[in-house]
Amino acid sequence: MGNNVLYIEDNPDNMMLVKRALESRGYKLLEALTGVDGVSAAEKEEVDLILLDINLPDIDGYEVARRIRGSEKKQLAYVPIIAVTANALKGDAEKALSAGCDVYMSKPINIRELWARVEAFVPSPLGPRGG
Repeated sequence: MGNNVLYIEDNPDNMMLVKRALESRGYKLLEALTGVDGVSAAEKEEVDLILLDINLPDIDGYEVARRIRGSEKKQLAYVPIIAVTANALKGDAEKALSAGCDVYMSKPINIRELWARVEAFVPSPLGPRGG
């Protein structure tokens, strides 16, 4: 298993925060700014985990998750998807899970929670707690 994490997120501040947090643990972050670009990146690149914003400028994260799960690239059916969103309404987590996400995380992003959730699916290349 590798350490490539695809983050589909249109907010540059969130992208930078997650990039710094995950690269400090030895992960390689692949970036996509739109849902369509995210689906394309997932199909082209070898990804071990996907972080997915729900509120994207083109198609929403639910549709992105459905497209990734239904991709002709069969291994994408098994790549963990963590929904990361500011949506905190009742039913949002269930909606994300039914679209194909494995875990639902709310924003603002808590770095320790992010590390724990990512490492639960893809162990850090630097070992427990970053080595």
